[in-house]
Amino acid sequence: MKVEIFIVDDHYIVIEGIRSLLQFEKNIEWLGHATTAASCLAFLQKKQPDVLLMDVNLPDQSGIDLCKAVKQAYPQVSVLSLSTFNQQAIIRNMIDNGASGYVLKNATRTELKEAIDAVFKGNTYFSFEVSQSLHETETSALLITRREKEVLQLIAEGLTNTEIAQKLFISIPTVNTHRKSLLEKFDAKNTATLIGKAIRAGLI
Repeated sequence: MKVEIFIVDDHYIVIEGIRSLLQFEKNIEWLGHATTAASCLAFLQKKQPDVLLMDVNLPDQSGIDLCKAVKQAYPQVSVLSLSTFNQQAIIRNMIDNGASGYVLKNATRTELKEAIDAVFKGNTYFSFEVSQSLHETETSALLITRREKEVLQLIAEGLTNTEIAQKLFISIPTVNTHRKSLLEKFDAKNTATLIGKAIRAGLI
């Protein structure tokens, strides 16, 4: 049985790239593409694919809102998000609005094929990097203490260990301990990476 797919993305190079990756797959039928949310919805009024490959960032409407609209009108259509964004908030919003999977645009042909097959069968699929991002940020957010969160906020504001110690009325060695703990919990090699992961986790 062939899986009918349709893609909505505002970059022709992405559309052509994905089409070329999948054109020789015998069980996949390419129905076409749209470059805006409006043209995608217009197409869906005439024909619904099995799997809709959807960019998160569209010129006339966010993929998050489009995903919600599509699932409300056509619940049988499986939405597979395609994005360069790996932020937890965006991933969560897509899932909450009905997406069955989330794949980054650096995906290989094999991974894209696996993702399409999975959501077509009613399962979910997430790129390794996406799953890792969700797992890391969720785990870190669950384990962080109140004091560590206070230290994290002050680190993000650019304060030195000495300034943090003075502001929180704790010793400098204690600040160093909290900083080291935060780096370990977020699997961050430096402060910049720590802050980036904390922002994605919604802690800053």
